[in-house]
Amino acid sequence: MSSPAEARVDLGAIGENVALLRDRAAGAEVMAMVKAEGYGHGLVPAARAALAGGATWLGVAKLAEGLELHEAGLAGRGPGGVRTLVCLGVPGEPYDKGVQAGLDLAAGAPWLVKEIAEAARRAGVPARIHLKADTGMSRGGATGEDWPALVDAALAAEAEGLLRVVGLMSHFACADEPGHPSIGRQLSAFQEMVEHAEKAGIRPEVRHLSNSAATLTIPEARFDLVRPGIAVYGLTPVPREGTFGLRPAMTLVAGAALLKRVPEGSGVSYGHTYVTGRGTNLALVPAGYGDGIPRHGSNVLEVLAAGRRRRIAGRVCMDQFVIDLGDDTLAAGDEIVLFGTGERGEPTAQEWADALGTISYEIVTRIGSRVPRVYTEDPGHRGAKPGNEEPGSVETGSVDG
Repeated sequence: MSSPAEARVDLGAIGENVALLRDRAAGAEVMAMVKAEGYGHGLVPAARAALAGGATWLGVAKLAEGLELHEAGLAGRGPGGVRTLVCLGVPGEPYDKGVQAGLDLAAGAPWLVKEIAEAARRAGVPARIHLKADTGMSRGGATGEDWPALVDAALAAEAEGLLRVVGLMSHFACADEPGHPSIGRQLSAFQEMVEHAEKAGIRPEVRHLSNSAATLTIPEARFDLVRPGIAVYGLTPVPREGTFGLRPAMTLVAGAALLKRVPEGSGVSYGHTYVTGRGTNLALVPAGYGDGIPRHGSNVLEVLAAGRRRRIAGRVCMDQFVIDLGDDTLAAGDEIVLFGTGERGEPTAQEWADALGTISYEIVTRIGSRVPRVYTEDPGHRGAKPGNEEPGSVETGSVDG
């Protein structure tokens, strides 16, 4: 290893997961969500791998992410560009750049429709927008009461030739809880709001509601397009239902920095929240909460070292933590696996999430920018070839996680 810690990303796994999701979508197109630096896996490499796996759309949260994909030749207008949706809009963004780049923009309020329309006027190119309905999540989008005003604002701008409504969308709140009563209510609300918009004159290319969980478990909600996120990266959106055959793409590793023998009764790390019960070997792992290792994983999370799982001993520090090896040994530089696929006995990101009472999304997206991403395609698994990558090739680099 050329750095204290690294996140190894198997691009073949991303392509393989997208191919699985495409099969499950049963005819609906697949928008691979690559927001938040591809859920920590790297924005551009993850997008390329997802497209190689069969995704026909890309999705991001913020305009800057969409523009970065456009600069990489993946999104919007230009040779090789695919439809890319920016899902979150705020006042004052340079929407004219997004319109010029050919990005699709979501709008859940009349003021945003008007702001995008004015940006299109400046750009001299009609915008492509998706109207966002709030069907019960009470987050983004227009409620049923506000929906007619949003539709009217969009139709007025469309009549001026400033934009085209190409999509109608919403988002599930509890799709990861199969059978939750809100699922049916949201599905019915979305169908009613789509019907209203279409009767008013909207002619969408796509209607979309499904996230990863809905793509895998709610066939009636797939419509024309599905928007899987966490499942693209091989992590299950519904842990109680199993893995669905998904394969985790990220393995987080570190090289042991130091090994020392300490006597019984030695306090370890800040606050001495861990005290050795006997003479033991301690190993220093050069990754901490500054790299995305949760501080509240102190004395809780496990890693794989010297062939066995070891619990973090004492508090996680900004740059490092300690594990207790007992009488086992490691040499400086020996690899320690923090989480991965689980195939070698190491914890998975889902296990870390379960131990901390959170979700796997948080575990992978919080891995920080000073942890290099090392890109490979595992030749031991069958999957789609990610763009120009060849089996076994490696590309290194840092991303903002």
